[in-house]
Amino acid sequence: MSDVRHVLVLPDRDAAEEVAEALGERFGIGEEPQLVRDALAGEDDAEDAQWLVVLHDEGDRLDPAELDALAGEWDGWREEP
Repeated sequence: MSDVRHVLVLPDRDAAEEVAEALGERFGIGEEPQLVRDALAGEDDAEDAQWLVVLHDEGDRLDPAELDALAGEWDGWREEP
């Protein structure tokens, strides 16, 4: 079995936190996803930061299209590896 890492890009912290919660509800993810602030290049203002939701998919069981659709509900997307 392979271990895949998915990265969902969200516009703000609130969206990232909501997506992390929704991942557990919709997909039964046991491990808490990691939330990471990703400042845009050259920007110091916290308002100009995206948030990443990083999750490990042991066994490659999550559908990338479903993850992308979930992130899209919060104006985000799934980053291609």
